[in-house]
Amino acid sequence: MDTILEVNNLSVSFQTRDREVQAVKGVSFELRRGETLGIVGESGSGKSVTARTIMRLLPSPPSYVKSGEITFLGQNLAYMTDKQMEAIRGRDIGMIFQDPMTSLNPTMKIGRQIAESLIKHQKLSKKEARQQAVEMLKLVGISNSEARYDQYPHEFSGGMRQRVMIAIALACRPSLLIADEPTTALDVTIQAQILNQMKLIQQQIGTSIILITHDLGVVAGMCDRVAVMKDGVIVETGTTEEIFSNPQHPYTLKLLNALPRLHEQKKAKPAPLITRSAADDRPLLEVRSLKRHFDMGKGNVLKAVNNISFHIHAGETLGIVGESGSGKSTTGRTILRLHEPTGGDVLYKGISINRLTLSEMKVMRRNMQMIFQDPYASLNPRFRVLDIIGEALDVHKLVATPQERQKRVEELLDMVGLDPVMAMRYPHEFSGGQRQRIGIARALAVEPEFIVCDEPLSALDVSIQAQIVKLLEELQHRLGLTYMFIAHDLSMVKHISDRVAVMYRGKIVELAESEELYSNPQHEYTKSLLAAIPIPDPKIEAKKKLKLTEELAGEDKYNVDNSELVEVAQGHWVAISS
Repeated sequence: MDTILEVNNLSVSFQTRDREVQAVKGVSFELRRGETLGIVGESGSGKSVTARTIMRLLPSPPSYVKSGEITFLGQNLAYMTDKQMEAIRGRDIGMIFQDPMTSLNPTMKIGRQIAESLIKHQKLSKKEARQQAVEMLKLVGISNSEARYDQYPHEFSGGMRQRVMIAIALACRPSLLIADEPTTALDVTIQAQILNQMKLIQQQIGTSIILITHDLGVVAGMCDRVAVMKDGVIVETGTTEEIFSNPQHPYTLKLLNALPRLHEQKKAKPAPLITRSAADDRPLLEVRSLKRHFDMGKGNVLKAVNNISFHIHAGETLGIVGESGSGKSTTGRTILRLHEPTGGDVLYKGISINRLTLSEMKVMRRNMQMIFQDPYASLNPRFRVLDIIGEALDVHKLVATPQERQKRVEELLDMVGLDPVMAMRYPHEFSGGQRQRIGIARALAVEPEFIVCDEPLSALDVSIQAQIVKLLEELQHRLGLTYMFIAHDLSMVKHISDRVAVMYRGKIVELAESEELYSNPQHEYTKSLLAAIPIPDPKIEAKKKLKLTEELAGEDKYNVDNSELVEVAQGHWVAISS
């Protein structure tokens, strides 16, 4: 097989006002025709900088190639002019970016965005370009592509936008495709479809792919070879089989061990040190026929939460999983009355939360807290950590003096594994994982009994995720907390939850003890979710069949709107259509 890309001793630096930051240090690798190379590592390891340097997409200044060569089809890209690169980008090298919404032009029709590069690079007429663009949309599995050609990005779901990005990147049949975290923002079923699509197209066109990701499950299914990056250096490289079966570098081992594995038994939870008094053994939280509808205008109503009932016992963790738009987060927010419910009732220790006045609700919030998905957006950037966490103490009048307040904040930081000295810093001075710990410390400040964790891991790297899960479990053990844990990463949910509820289109379609749900799924939707999870084992992934799936928006595939939850075995509930 001939080599199409050779990166030799590449070093890239960024010049800040007072110093030079080395993002990539002496990186070398090669890529052969038709091959897929996975570059893995955590945030800040230099993966994306390497990819963007190959494409010459980094702004200079502040970035510059310090040394090294990038030889693509016999030409050195490192020192080409912008004009020369323009001819290569899109035609010979395509790129799929992480966030499809920001990389598509919102004011231009989807079809035009694909046709644009065909007209520029292939010198096609408008009519021919349109024809080929429609073909490309079909190729990436978008149904009704003739009509879709004339729609705008906001009319597409996240998964469909990512398919459009693939269509744009592959329109000119490039020899090299660079995919920078192409599935990070997507649900597992959509992720499986997108990766499937890329593999099928690779087989048809013979494109070589560089796949940048921090998900080792994705690597196991997609890549022929893997390069592991840490702090701007490639620390290990080898075939996918070798890396997974016999990793040599301690960092590769750490990454592999941090992965929650679906097919492993979960460990038994130790009994909590604090047991909350369970009056007459009733659940801590009961949700009865809860509804939350949104008026979309023109007579359209979105039933985000559509008549659901469940309960959570003190000290228990209930996992809630499902794809984007299934109503998971809305359920969490409606329980805490961050959204007012449209109907139904939520009882906390037998008290109906929906009937409380605003001032009563403020008192109730001491018992019920939330950890949010995006640790950056939920922390006030103008406040120091001392005031972010201290604010909750002030609102509930839990401390009398500034000294007490500072002491309590420092205790909380220590509890979540941060240095108490950090109380004087601002949010931007912390990494994502550290910010999430601050969010947890803020939720714990008022000593709640019940916490809604709304996708608290989705913005974090694998090894940081493992640390946060361990922290949440230790806190539950020490403080006797009760969690409702919302996530779309099913393997993580299995290991942290006692029971798991699966949501689809605002309904619970299955609810069971977590081990039972994973070993014996009953509902078709649960089965499809479990089948889509990439397993970090190349041997298992190799057996999966490739098939073209079309994205169908908005339809109720499993007829759940007319279904009732029925107990099919003790504690195992399944939605059965009436």
